[in-house]
Amino acid sequence: MGQKKLQRFAELKTFANVLQFPENMKGQWNLFFKNSNPVTLELACGKGEYAIGLGNLFPQKNFIGVDLKGNRIWVGAKKALQLNLVNVAFLRTGIEKIADYFSPNEVSEIWITFPDPQLRNSKAKKRLTHPRFLRLYHLFLIPGGIIHLKTDSPDLYQFTKLVIEKYHCTLLQDYENIYDQKSISYELQIKTHYESLDIAQSKRVHYLSFSLPDQLPGKEKDKELKNEDSLNNSIDFKMDTNQ
Repeated sequence: MGQKKLQRFAELKTFANVLQFPENMKGQWNLFFKNSNPVTLELACGKGEYAIGLGNLFPQKNFIGVDLKGNRIWVGAKKALQLNLVNVAFLRTGIEKIADYFSPNEVSEIWITFPDPQLRNSKAKKRLTHPRFLRLYHLFLIPGGIIHLKTDSPDLYQFTKLVIEKYHCTLLQDYENIYDQKSISYELQIKTHYESLDIAQSKRVHYLSFSLPDQLPGKEKDKELKNEDSLNNSIDFKMDTNQ
């Protein structure tokens, strides 16, 4: 590990706005923020551009960027401290462990911004909008809590629309390309570092927002989803033949 990373990891331990694999945090976030304001998560936050951007826009709400990569979290946490954003914090952990840190009804919204689309069908369960994760979110989201997805992957966009339909979620907004809209909300104008790079060079960003039903279908429904996810089955085939 490079000296720069070692230095950042050491600094993370001193940041008051960073919690690394903490214990006994369920139901304690109002004490951490010293208020009872609504909590919003940015999952797989990277450098935390959305947590910081939203924190600036909505000082009466609390925001937590969640990621496993300490080196990336350092960037966002450092900036939040410099901006004196007392309503922005960072949680270092794996997303698959997210339900270990929040009690029922403790989170109001979730933002998922430019996650790894996990294109291979064999990795579908790693997609952050897969029912495996929706069941985790259901454990701590308030009734009607909103999940936002912003992605440049048409495959993840279409997959998520399929999930919303099959798992009886309520679709709230659907933009095939937010930049085709005459006007977009301030929240959608926030750009992550990844988005600013425009790696795909498509200038196309998809957006979905939806809420979960009172009760999600069980795991038996996942087999049906896998069979209908034919687009990604074809992607698997193409990848195999090109190797």
